[in-house]
This record gives sequence, structure tokens and C-alpha cells, in this order.
Amino acid sequence: MRQSFSFLLLFLFLSLISQGQRNVSDSTISTFMFNAAYSFQFPSGDLTDYFGINSTIGGGILYKSNRNWVSGISAGYLFGDKVNNRGELLAQISTSEGEIIDGDGLNTSLALFERGYHLRLVAGKLIPAFGPNPNSGFLLLASAGYLSHHIRIETQFGSAPQLKGDYSKGYDKLRGGFALGTEFGYLIMSNSRVMNFSASVEFVQAWTNSLRDYDFSIKKKDNKHYIDQYIGFKLCWYIPTYQRAPQKFYYH
Repeated sequence: MRQSFSFLLLFLFLSLISQGQRNVSDSTISTFMFNAAYSFQFPSGDLTDYFGINSTIGGGILYKSNRNWVSGISAGYLFGDKVNNRGELLAQISTSEGEIIDGDGLNTSLALFERGYHLRLVAGKLIPAFGPNPNSGFLLLASAGYLSHHIRIETQFGSAPQLKGDYSKGYDKLRGGFALGTEFGYLIMSNSRVMNFSASVEFVQAWTNSLRDYDFSIKKKDNKHYIDQYIGFKLCWYIPTYQRAPQKFYYH
């Protein structure tokens, strides 16, 4: 029994190696692909109440089968400096001229930013076309995960005790919820295993709720349900893990 089990493990191991060493230039291979990604995104839906254009950087890992099915996980960090309705957001702690008074009785300056993160599972299909090998082509992905975002408030000079500690949580509009996404683009996997990129258009929609117990701008807990959307352009760089097939030499 032990010998049979050992033989089975050896057979599976050798099969994976032989498959991983197929030539990427003329064979459809299976491989894990680590990636780094950047997205330039435009908000829509309820997101436009407070946010403008933002970016997302992140990374993940995809597995591509020898039938060009792909699946994996990814994580992204959202950031932007376009925050709308500043006056409405800080009305409770602003003077009639819209200024914020610091702890010394002087005007202070605040900077507002968008921050957040996006975690997701992805799955899809690679359709070979136009590339240097059958591992390049149109990439169609769907995703499901969790999206969260909030407003980060920073004091530029002076101090603002109205925004210190837990008080800041009443102004940051922290929301989060379940998110679905789609992505369509083109992936090129080079024969040299170095130049592996994809460019795509992506759409993300999240069903979010406030994660704070109290919102100072509306003077109560925010119980609304929101639909937050991003439309963006995404670039990815991949590092595949397949092994190169050994070169063949012919002697005469």
C-alpha cells in the first residue's frame, strides 16, 4: 500500500513538472502568476456625493490552467485627493466663513483624502488571439469581494481638537459592503517570461452601509443603503512561475 501511494505521488509530481516545462511559445501551459496592478478610476452612483477620481494599487495571484481558465485572489488600496461637499461635511465645526478654529483660537487648515481597500476573489477565461503564443489573448474576469472606503482628514498646521481621537470617526463617512466586478482586457505573455502585461477596463459595484455609530454631519446614525460604483482602466504586470522547457540540441 505504501509503495503504491509513493508511486502515485511520484507520478503526479513528474506530471506537474513535465506540464510546467512545456514551451510557452507553442503550448498552452498552466502556471501561477503573481501580479502588481494599478487602476485609474472614476466614481459613479452614491460615491460621487463625496469622492472624485481616485487610484488603486495592489497585487494578487492568478492561476491559469492549461485550458486557459483563470482564478485567484487580489487586494487593492484605494487613494485619492478629490473630496466633494467639504462644507456640508464639516458644517458642525466650521465658522460662518467656513473656517476651522484650532485649540489656540486660530484658523487651521484641513486636507481631506479618500482612502479604502478592496479584497476580491476572481475567476474568468483567457481567449487566445493575436499574441505571440496561445497563452496570450483577451481576458474576461468576474470578481466578488468586499469594498470599504472613508474620508481621511489631516491637519495641515495648528491643531483641531474637534477631530482628534474618536471624534474624527463621526466625520469620516466610513462605509463597506459586498462588491461585484467585471473586467475585460488583453493579456500578453511573452516567450521570455519577463514582459507579461495586461490592460483592461473594469467596473465595480458595491452595496455598502455606514460602519459608524454616529454621523456628526446628519446628527444621527446613518442607516441608508448605498450603491457605490467605480469605472476604471487597469494595468497589471505578471510574474509567472512555470519552468522553462529544456533547450534541444541536435548533433550531426
